[in-house]
Amino acid sequence: MNTADAKRILETALICSAQPLQVRELRVLFDDELGADTIKSLLHDLQLDWAQRGLELVSVGSGWRFQSRPELRDHLDRLHPEKPPRYTRAALETLAIIAYRQPVTRGDMEDIRGVTINSQILKQLEDRNWVEVIGHRETVGRPALFATTRQFLDDLGIASLDQLPLIESPAQQGALVDALAAAAADEVQPDLPIDTPAPDALDEVAPSIVKAARAPEPAAEPLAEADELLGAQVDNTPSDPDTDRNPADLTPAPSGTPS
Repeated sequence: MNTADAKRILETALICSAQPLQVRELRVLFDDELGADTIKSLLHDLQLDWAQRGLELVSVGSGWRFQSRPELRDHLDRLHPEKPPRYTRAALETLAIIAYRQPVTRGDMEDIRGVTINSQILKQLEDRNWVEVIGHRETVGRPALFATTRQFLDDLGIASLDQLPLIESPAQQGALVDALAAAAADEVQPDLPIDTPAPDALDEVAPSIVKAARAPEPAAEPLAEADELLGAQVDNTPSDPDTDRNPADLTPAPSGTPS
C-alpha cells in the first residue's frame, strides 16, 4: 500500500467517525501492518493537506478528529440559530478550579471561592460530562475527589491538561472562564466544536477566582488564544453568594469555609 492510499483510508475513517479516533484504533484499519509512528506521520501529512480547507484535523483528549475552523463559525451558526445553554459564573468558576487544581474536594473549591457551593452546580458539571468523581480523600468523611474528563478536553479542543492556557493577566483569566462557557455550544453543534472571539470585557469575568484556582506549578505551554477555543454564551448576571446554596448545603464540608 502506498502513502496516498493510506492517507485516503485515514481521511475517510476520520471524516465518517462521530467520535475522535485514537492511533491504536486507526492501526486496525491496516490490520496493524502500520506502526504508531507511521500513523502519526500520515496524520501530520493530512493536517498539511487540509491547511487551506474549511475543516482541520486536530488531536484532542480522545484522539484525532476533523472539526470546522473558527473563522467559519458565524456562517455555520446560521444553520443552528438555537441559543446555547447558559452557565452561571459560579458554575464556570467551579469548573476552572477543578481544571487547575484537580483532584479537589468540594471543600477545597469552597475554600477558594469563599462561599458554599450548591450541589446542583457539581451535578450540572457532571451531567455535562466535564467532571467526574475519581476517588475519595482519606480524611474525615472521605470527601469525593473531582477531576475533569476526556470530554472536557475534547470540548475545549485540546489533547491534554498541559495545553490549558497560562494565566498571567486579568484578560487571560477572564478568557479562560469564557472559553469554558463556550464549550456549551457543543450541545447545539456536537460535531462542530468551533471557535469564536471572546467579548471585549473578558477581563471583568471573575479574574480573582480563576487566579486563585491556578495550580502552583506552571502549565507546559499556553494555547494560542484562550478566548478562541469554542463559542457560546456565559451568564454574566452578578454573582450573589446566597444563590450558590440551597438549604441542604448550609452546612459546609469539613474542609470548606462558609461565606
